Parts: sequence; C-alpha cells; structure tokens
Amino acid sequence: VQLQASGGGLVQAGGSLRLSCAASGRTLSNYGMGWFRQAPGKEREFVAAIGRSSGSTAYSDSVKGRCTISINNAKNTVSLQMNSLKPEDTAVYYCAASKMSTLVALITPMRYDYWGQGTQVTVSS
Repeated sequence: VQLQASGGGLVQAGGSLRLSCAASGRTLSNYGMGWFRQAPGKEREFVAAIGRSSGSTAYSDSVKGRCTISINNAKNTVSLQMNSLKPEDTAVYYCAASKMSTLVALITPMRYDYWGQGTQVTVSS
C-alpha cells in the first residue's frame, strides 16, 4: 500500500484543517487506519484510528471531541477533520495502514505496516 497524506498547512488557533490520506495499490477498507503526529524533539504519538470493517474509532485524549477520522471507500481515502486547533497540535501528521483490526492494536505505531510521508500542520497562537 502506498499512502499519500495531504491537507496540512498554517492555521490560526481555533481554526480547522482536514487532512486526507490517499491510498494506491490496495483497498483501505481492508486495513485498520490511523493518524499519528510527531512534533520536533518528541516521539510519534497516536491521534486517531478507525478499525477495519467495523468502522469503530478511537482518539487520543488530546484530540477527543475536536477531531473526526473517517474513511471514504469510494475514493479509497481516509480523512482527519481537525477543529478548534491549538498551538500544541503543531506537528507532522502521518497516516498509516495496519493489517491489525482491533482498536487496541491500532493505537500503537509498531502495529502499522505502511506509512505515508507526512504533512505539516502548524497552528499559530
């Protein structure tokens, strides 16, 4: 699976962005999908995930209530809608695909088999 993330940019605090991850080579509905982020000097951290087939979702506490992950099977894309952005949301955001299906597994980066190249999100105060 080849993943291409897009939609990042510079936004003021309180604003919104919609990240998109396009896949080629495989059907995304056959994978658990996740979004992670990495800020300078910090480890990659879980943001959101959607389970294979079930469509169940999970979010980190830091974004819960502000972000929504969704999958568009017709377009073979997974999106992350981010609202009420904060400066601490600034990071490079990565989408990833996993052969695992349970949400417990999908919160862990090492459970993912394919990664996109990342898209920069910068939130100014």
